[in-house]
Amino acid sequence: MTTRNGRRRRPRSSRTAQWKSRPSFMTLAALLAVASVTVTFLAVSRPDSTAATASAGDGRSIGKGFTPRPTTEPKWDGKTKIIGDGSTSYTGPQKGQLKPQPLKPGEKPPQFVVFSWDGALQGDDHLFSHYREMAKQYNAHMTFFLTGIYLLPKSKKNLYHGPQHSPGAAAIDYATDEHIRDTLEQLRLAYDQGNEIGTHFNGHFCLPDKGAGANWSVEEWKSEIDQFYSFAENWKTNTGYKDIPALPFDFQREVTGGRAPCLEGQPNLLKAIKSYGWRYDASSPGDFQIWPAKKNGIWDFPLQMLPYEGGKFQGLSMDFNFLYNQSKGETHGDPAKYGQWEQQTVDSYMAGFNRVYYGSRAPMFIGNHFENWNGGIYMKAIDQIIPKICTKKGVKCVSFKELTDWLDVQKPATLERLRTLDPGQSPDWSTVVQ
Repeated sequence: MTTRNGRRRRPRSSRTAQWKSRPSFMTLAALLAVASVTVTFLAVSRPDSTAATASAGDGRSIGKGFTPRPTTEPKWDGKTKIIGDGSTSYTGPQKGQLKPQPLKPGEKPPQFVVFSWDGALQGDDHLFSHYREMAKQYNAHMTFFLTGIYLLPKSKKNLYHGPQHSPGAAAIDYATDEHIRDTLEQLRLAYDQGNEIGTHFNGHFCLPDKGAGANWSVEEWKSEIDQFYSFAENWKTNTGYKDIPALPFDFQREVTGGRAPCLEGQPNLLKAIKSYGWRYDASSPGDFQIWPAKKNGIWDFPLQMLPYEGGKFQGLSMDFNFLYNQSKGETHGDPAKYGQWEQQTVDSYMAGFNRVYYGSRAPMFIGNHFENWNGGIYMKAIDQIIPKICTKKGVKCVSFKELTDWLDVQKPATLERLRTLDPGQSPDWSTVVQ
């Protein structure tokens, strides 16, 4: 399989899975060993010790765990508070957020739809800015999961100590200096427009790599998280950029969840993130379109199984899963089939949306990458469905953080009843919302 710049990378294998008491469906096992830039797998050796240590720029030791700064403000005084080396700042509560309201008795829930993006790099294709602008155009908010090393210059790559890997090793390319600058600008604009900045962690290590996140301990996940914060909070020190103002948000306040590369390692990740005050995780490998529940006290937002090829089977709601099913994972499949594949993708998204919109109103989760696989058809599919979905009556295209806020103000008994609904089941709402 080749990446966009023609480099070879190891193809990912597939697997099928079955859920107890549910129909079998096709999914991609480590689904998605791809990040938002061209992917290169590096030959790395495993150090004898995994307790890697690097400077975080604020006196704490990366890889040893840390106590986050207080993330509450008694009262916002309207003044920007510069943090650390000036890379970030606190500018008060984020503006334009959905105001969560408890459902009234008999009220039909909004149809929430979350568009999320793994990696969040502004590359030469300008896909970050494209979807940020689409979100603004259609009164939507999205979740952009930033990869921490996309703010770390390649010349400083040895600052990254990926768990069970040598310093500087990563399964993705480091960003160019120009792309770092462009990404910083998009992060600023995305936040100002009400979008969420989450984390996609750092090195994107996936199975069959023995040092993949699936094999990380709780402490190793904490090391990965600490390093994400370090790169995000100290980009001025690491890049030397003096002409770029501080980002208008504090990562330790803003980041309330993330998605693990390849959807791997959630059990230990959930244990790790509790100490950081995170409220949700989007790393679960997939489920049917049902109302979310909590795992280990954290909201679990899995990718979802959508009707595929007219309902012949269910496919995961991510671009790489469509890529695998249509061109066996090849990023440059048969161009003669691009039109057919794009329409298949659109039809699957719309079938999944209509199933819950006219049924249980379970939130719909779509997770993609900023990639132009198969001629960009998966991006074009998203371009088609955003206007069709986000403009419908009762639909709220929101971030995961906004959805978390809404879920947290609902009555637990109401959420329990919502979770009993089948995706296509349109109930008597007076019996569900009481």
